[in-house]
Amino acid sequence: MGELNKKTLEYLAGLGKLDIKKGTEEKLLHDLGEILSRFEELKEVDTENVESMAGGVTGINVFRDDESVKINNRGKTKARITDAFPEKQDGLLKVPAIFE
Repeated sequence: MGELNKKTLEYLAGLGKLDIKKGTEEKLLHDLGEILSRFEELKEVDTENVESMAGGVTGINVFRDDESVKINNRGKTKARITDAFPEKQDGLLKVPAIFE
């Protein structure tokens, strides 16, 4: 990530659509630096003989089995969802941009 400074903080706040109060920038920069330093520590951990995993527990399914379910009135359900969505454009659901 480059140097942590107020410009970087403003950029990250913009990505997260966060409103940073005046006077808190230095504390936020310090806290963010502390968090990132923990990741630097993790880079030093030897993981050579550690098996990769995708979650905290493997081999256990605590959820229900997947089942195929036929949906009746599919068009009506879709219409209810799209009608409830605040913004639409050209038949698509419009969401705020994430990337510039």
